[in-house]
Amino acid sequence: MLQGSIETYEEFEVSDPEKPRAVIETKGLTKSFGALKALDGIDLVIREGEFVSVMGPSGSGKTTFLNIISCLDRSSAGTYLLDGIDVSTMREKERAVIRRERIGLVFQQFHLIPYLSALENVMLAQHYHSVVDTHGARAALARVGLAEREAHLPSQLSGGEQQRVCIARALINEPSMILADEPTGNLDAENERLVMELLATLHREGRTIVLVTHNPDLAERTDRTIRFEHGRRVDNSGRL
Repeated sequence: MLQGSIETYEEFEVSDPEKPRAVIETKGLTKSFGALKALDGIDLVIREGEFVSVMGPSGSGKTTFLNIISCLDRSSAGTYLLDGIDVSTMREKERAVIRRERIGLVFQQFHLIPYLSALENVMLAQHYHSVVDTHGARAALARVGLAEREAHLPSQLSGGEQQRVCIARALINEPSMILADEPTGNLDAENERLVMELLATLHREGRTIVLVTHNPDLAERTDRTIRFEHGRRVDNSGRL
């Protein structure tokens, strides 16, 4: 179990036993770069098993938000609770443990090691978890439809295949949450469909998924959409 400062959900919203538990909660979440506020007081709750899209124009704070909830970055102010545990003030080593054990990350840029095969790129995530399981890595590739491509280098794979390797890598440690930043941004329509089908399958299995996207058609396929503008959350009418 993660160690940290545990706070109650009731500080942020009234508890409702009929709703799934909250897994991501932010209160006043702010990220500043000098005088610029990339995030300005974000309050939200994402519940277990939700498929949530995050939309907004370039520079609205979407990726900054994702970096913070994925524990790649920390906020300048405010609170971020992950399963009720305050990770806002954790040290980098502690946040790295959370990333390894709880979160699967998928990016628009594939971040594959060019001289490693598809199988080795997936196994690299196991290395950071101090585990080496070739069978598990092969099973992850098979799950994304790449069982026959495990020996291929990234340069020998299409963009869609490379993204599916990334998804396999994100799944290898069985995370409960998938955070995806524009995962279809570099893909054609067919590969976009394949990637979204994979994410939909993971959602049906009970994983919590947060998808940053510019594409309203993709957002329509999620449970709900959170909209950012100028670092602040806006409602569906565009009001701050």
